[in-house]
Amino acid sequence: MSMPPVHPSVVHMLALAAEASPEQEALVCGEDRLSYREYGACVAGLSRELAAAGARGGRVAVVLPNSADIAVAIFAAHASGAQCVALNPAYTRHELMPILEDAAPCIAIVEAGGVADDEALLAASGVQTVIRVGHGMRRLLVWRDGPGLTPDLLPEPNAPATLQFTGGTTGRSKGVELTHRAVSTNVSQREALLPTRHGGERVLSVAPLYHVYAMAMGLHLAAYARSTLVIMPRYRAEDLLALLEAERITLFAGNPTLFIGLMASPAFASARLPALRLCYSGSAALPGETLRRWEAATGVPICEGYGQTEAGPVLTYNPAGRQRKAGSVGMPVPLTEIEIVDIETGTRALPHGEAGQIRARGPQVMSGYRGRPAETAEALRDGWLWTGDVGAFDADGYLTIRDRLKEMIISGGFNVYPREVEEALHTHPAVLEAAVVGRADAYRGEVAEAVVALREGEAASEKELIEHVRGRLARYKVPVALRIVDRLPRTTVGKIDKLMLRGMRE
Repeated sequence: MSMPPVHPSVVHMLALAAEASPEQEALVCGEDRLSYREYGACVAGLSRELAAAGARGGRVAVVLPNSADIAVAIFAAHASGAQCVALNPAYTRHELMPILEDAAPCIAIVEAGGVADDEALLAASGVQTVIRVGHGMRRLLVWRDGPGLTPDLLPEPNAPATLQFTGGTTGRSKGVELTHRAVSTNVSQREALLPTRHGGERVLSVAPLYHVYAMAMGLHLAAYARSTLVIMPRYRAEDLLALLEAERITLFAGNPTLFIGLMASPAFASARLPALRLCYSGSAALPGETLRRWEAATGVPICEGYGQTEAGPVLTYNPAGRQRKAGSVGMPVPLTEIEIVDIETGTRALPHGEAGQIRARGPQVMSGYRGRPAETAEALRDGWLWTGDVGAFDADGYLTIRDRLKEMIISGGFNVYPREVEEALHTHPAVLEAAVVGRADAYRGEVAEAVVALREGEAASEKELIEHVRGRLARYKVPVALRIVDRLPRTTVGKIDKLMLRGMRE
């Protein structure tokens, strides 16, 4: 497959869009509507303010909810010569403190009145300048009639661009360092498998833009395509369905939680999707049954992909317009090698069809974890990024993810992949969502436990669901226990929180 043009940075990408398509609609969020000329001017205005405050060579924390402001702030942090540190505005003070101490930003752009708008918290982290946005304070759109991006605001490709903190669901968050070249290259790698129509897309971003998935599949994708990014401030299924129609959305980056929630909404049956041509799924594994139900109901395909923060983030995708395989995350993006090696030693490359640990290398991979040389050396070994995921290639070169290596259950000497058990549970018509975790067992070492939420108005007993799995999987994979709950706990980015599930045992 051919590699599309690569920009030196995403700021170069935005500057070119503003120059080539100045009056093209660029950003939409509520009543805010900006052209590319206005978008570029706002980024330029804020970046000059940040540079004057000493941003160059340092880090700028961006702690804002979904809005036009956060889009401007992320690009402006890059253009100011700083490293952008985008953080979840829903974090508590307890969660923010260690991350801010680790990142040591010199400037913070925060939501006025939000948790991060705390002078003591910011001062303890070394923040010298605070820019408060919203709630009667300033907006970042005041420069829309000012001068645009000039050559002095275009970063060096090899300079640090992003310090992206991992979710931290299995331990303390780590700061992933990515260069401008790595981030921009990954945009073009994704474009090779999922080509966009320049000037012709309307991209909906409902996932939080501080998250690496929403940046890659929303913020950066729209700028590369010189198309419109429609930002949804907060998720509500009925509002999202209405927005897909009203804004004539063509591309929608979702995740399993969103697709399941939309189909569970009473408004879904009457929803109109007049322009939607393609959906993306990422951030977590998409159950095959969810994909089939969505495509049967809407006629709109979902392309599932795979990646992680450390990989910039995209490693694979099911290609648009070519063969897609349900349950697979597709093929590697260009310039990327992916290898499956044995779990025990990591020294033996495995043939197609055999599951093992996934390792990858390519220009989009991180430089390392900030201030963590030992953990960097563990993740980046022999020129490869060791992902910690278990997967297998099929004969056509399509990758299937079995599970996280840390979540794999070894029961009586056999490997049990929670995702496989979850997929079996999802085939029961009453099951809305399912999660499987391991627990210690004196006889078998570990056994599988399942937690299930049922569809509204549906009924099923715990025994019935276990028997359903028993008819589909080998005996050692069948959960020894199953609990039915109203809803599954989630992390702040919408993934099922298995760490919390392990702590919920009766």
